[in-house]
Amino acid sequence: MPSRSKTSPPVPVEERLFSLVLALLATESGLTKSEILSTVQGYRQRYSAGGDNASLERQFERDKDDIRELGVPLEAIDTPGEPGNNQSLRYRIPRTAYELPADISFSDAETTLLNLAAMAWREGSLSRESRRALLKLRSIGVETSDPVLGYAPRIRTRDAAFDPLNDALSRGVGASFAYLKPGDAAARLRTVTPLALVQHQGRWHLKAIDQGVGESRTFLLSRITGPVKLGRTPVDMPPGDYAAIALAELDAIWEANVAELEVAAGSDAEVRLGRRRGATSPGEGRLLLHFTDLNLLADELAGFGPEVLVIGPGHLRHAVIERLETAVRAHTADADAVPPAATAAGDTTAAATDAEETR
Repeated sequence: MPSRSKTSPPVPVEERLFSLVLALLATESGLTKSEILSTVQGYRQRYSAGGDNASLERQFERDKDDIRELGVPLEAIDTPGEPGNNQSLRYRIPRTAYELPADISFSDAETTLLNLAAMAWREGSLSRESRRALLKLRSIGVETSDPVLGYAPRIRTRDAAFDPLNDALSRGVGASFAYLKPGDAAARLRTVTPLALVQHQGRWHLKAIDQGVGESRTFLLSRITGPVKLGRTPVDMPPGDYAAIALAELDAIWEANVAELEVAAGSDAEVRLGRRRGATSPGEGRLLLHFTDLNLLADELAGFGPEVLVIGPGHLRHAVIERLETAVRAHTADADAVPPAATAAGDTTAAATDAEETR
C-alpha cells in the first residue's frame, strides 16, 4: 500500500471531497474506511500502511459530515457477520438515490448561471460555501472546471470580522472583540458565545451571548474594531434556531421604527430611498421609511445633503442636523487663526441648520 509522502503537495479540500463522492458512487458494495484512506485522492497521499492514521480518520469523519450537509445520501452498511464493528463498516452513495430525477435537467443557460453563481463567490469570504456548491455541481455532471467568462466576478463581505466569527460558529468556540457602540467615546472589549450570523437589510449581524452581562445581544459587524480573537475550548451552546430568532428581532425593530422624510423631486434621494423595502409615499414629496439603526440611517440621510429633510422622529432629525453641523465645522478654518472666517463659519453653520429646517 502507498506510504505517507513527505513531499506531496496538499490536495485542495474540494478535490478531496469530489474524489470521495466519485469513489462512493462507483461502488455497489461500499468501501471500508481503510480502503478509502489508502486509495482515494486526498487521503492516500497522507496514509501510512500499518502506521498511525488517527488524524486522517478524523479528517474523514469531518468530510462525511460535509458531504451529508450537501444532501448527499452517504450510507454506512454493516459487514455481514460483523454488526456494530465500526472498522468494518462499508460506505457508499446509492446512485439511484443521488442522481437527479429523470424529468429534471438543466438547459445550457441554466448551467451557465449555476456555474457563474458559484464562481462569483469563489474568491469571496464565503469561499467554503462556494466550494461546496462547486462540488455539488460537478458531482451531478455540471462542468465547472473552465470559467464560462474570461474573468470571475468577486463578491466579498465588507466586514473583516465575518470570517473569524464564522469560524467560531463552525468550531463551537467563544470569541472576543472590541465593539464601538454609538455614543461611546471608545470601543469596549466584548467576550461572547456566538449563536448565529445573519444579514438584515444588507448588513451583517452577530447574535451572541454577551458573557459580560450573561444575556443575548445582537452586534453589528461594522462596529467591531480590530481583530476577532477565538477561544480555544468548545463552549456550551443552548439549542435553538438563533438565526431565525435574530432576524425576527431585527424585523420587529425595523417595523416599529418609521422615519418621515421630505425628498426633493427627481433627486437621487427620492429614487434610492423610495425603492427601499417597505417605503411608502403618503403624498407628493413625502416618504415613510422603516429603519433598524437610527445612527446608520442618520449617516446616510446626512449624505444626501439638501435633497432630504427629516420631519420625524425628533431624535433622528437631531442626529442628522448634528452630522451636518459636524461636517461644516470640519471644513471651516480655525476661527482664532483666521478671524474673518469665524463669521463665515458661524454663518455657514447656521445656514446648514436653516437648510435642514426649511428644505
